[in-house]
Amino acid sequence: MKPIDPRLLRYARATRRFLVAVVVLGLAGAALVVAQAMIIAEVVVGAFEDGLGASGLRTPLLLLGAVAVGRAVVAWLTELAAHRASAAVKSELRGRLLERAAELGPGWLSGQRTGSLVALATRGVDALDDYFARYLPQLGLAVVVPVAVLARIVTDDWVSAGVIVLTLPLIPLFMVLIGWATQSRMDRQWQLLSRLSGHFLDVVAGLPTLKVFGRAKAQAESVREITSEYRRATLRTLRIAFLSSFALELLSTLSVALVAVGIGMRLVHGDLDLYTGLVVLILA
Repeated sequence: MKPIDPRLLRYARATRRFLVAVVVLGLAGAALVVAQAMIIAEVVVGAFEDGLGASGLRTPLLLLGAVAVGRAVVAWLTELAAHRASAAVKSELRGRLLERAAELGPGWLSGQRTGSLVALATRGVDALDDYFARYLPQLGLAVVVPVAVLARIVTDDWVSAGVIVLTLPLIPLFMVLIGWATQSRMDRQWQLLSRLSGHFLDVVAGLPTLKVFGRAKAQAESVREITSEYRRATLRTLRIAFLSSFALELLSTLSVALVAVGIGMRLVHGDLDLYTGLVVLILA
């Protein structure tokens, strides 16, 4: 598995334009993150170390507000591009699906499970909303922002940068392990959903016949059992998926704690100034 499915790049032209937009917006967001950390550190140092009042900090505060607005604009543009790209890709893929079905003809369609095809054309394609709106933008940020932030930290404090370099790989390592476990369950989940869709549509199509022979209630019980099994499988999958949040928070907290302890010790011994320590800690 690759971070970006090459089939989307091959079959959906809108994906390529969206990826370029994500990289550009990610670079802008990274620059704003670094600028915000520097301005916050400047405001804190000016207020508590230099004793400046609101008038003396007017310019940094205005710049901080401008940077916050800039980050909001970048986030809005990313979301806008994501929704437009998702709509364009879904329309293109559904069109290709219908064209392919028309090429294969009614003979091929009659031999397929109708429920599986319907689930693929509806919920299957609709799942790309999360892929474009959440996954790809975060993937762009994950590639661009850490590199920009780490480059800024290295110029100020190589010790903290070394701590981050040593602890940062633990995050993707645990995410990959949890992702593999989640993926296998999601594959089974999709198969179960396709089976449920096919069975439900077949029952609805044959409901008049089932009613005549008195088998409607038995089929209703069968649908109820499959639905209950799907619900239990969904909860099991979610339990594993939610482990990623716990692992991410734990590892990032440990990394920041190690950086904070190092900065605090060097501040006490006078080996580091307050401005640099704050910038590094905020970026970490």
